[in-house]
Amino acid sequence: MPRFRSAKSQAEHAVSNKIALGQGRHDNRDDGRIHSLGTARGYEQALKGFAEYIQDHRMGDLGSATVKEAEQYLAERALMVAQKTLDLDRQAIQMHLGVQLEVVKSELETNLTTRSYTADQVERIASAQSDRNSLATRIAYDAGLRAHELLTLRPADERQASTHRQWNADRFTGRAGERYTVKGKGGLVREVMISKHLSDRLEERRLADPKQVIDRGVNYSQHYDIGGGRAWSQSFSAASKRELGFSNGGHGLRHSYVQERLEELQSRGMQYEEAKGTVAQEVGHFAKNTTEAYLR
Repeated sequence: MPRFRSAKSQAEHAVSNKIALGQGRHDNRDDGRIHSLGTARGYEQALKGFAEYIQDHRMGDLGSATVKEAEQYLAERALMVAQKTLDLDRQAIQMHLGVQLEVVKSELETNLTTRSYTADQVERIASAQSDRNSLATRIAYDAGLRAHELLTLRPADERQASTHRQWNADRFTGRAGERYTVKGKGGLVREVMISKHLSDRLEERRLADPKQVIDRGVNYSQHYDIGGGRAWSQSFSAASKRELGFSNGGHGLRHSYVQERLEELQSRGMQYEEAKGTVAQEVGHFAKNTTEAYLR
């Protein structure tokens, strides 16, 4: 890597050497490559900060960075940023260096207030949106979808869920409806359950021919005329602020789904850890600890 380029250029160069878009993350785990455009953006920002730190301290660059410098940087960052940001910094740096770095705990207190919405709040928000965004909001709440996953909806008989994962047979216990698939983070395709009345409305908006949509720099083939991605997220937040005076963002609907489903499964006699693992798969997680964040 040429010395003394701008921190931004150094970060872009480092990421460009590791990027492998179009290859599903879950099918290429631990290969040291970046398979998501969103991850690439996050790593660029993280490495830019590390490059600036190195320049400020010794006028060097990322090409000659050492593990010791990385550890010092992360220790200082732990005083300033929350755990999620600190973990992203560590993951980007260890990818660049090609080594495993010790996990550092943030000393900055994280805001643990809930991001979930009640059913009544969701209905008020949906009623304040256009038809296509309103339906998307109700489906996201009903099935625990991410914003971009709304753009990827397909009937389950048209696309198979990812086969490299072992799916829990207890998924959707106690719920009735129609099964669809969505493509989530890292290219993971999973089944979701949508209530029959919402599925009927969704099928009424089936496109004769799929349309190509670009959202946050990623291409999607959309089969239904409903909201999704950034445009839907913005609509949701605006409607939430108008109706409720605040917005927890569209992602708050996933918090609602996880919390309500966990309670629902436990009420049917399922033990807490088993219920948490089941719900984790329903929303596209395989590490139960990841789902903990949704239970606050």
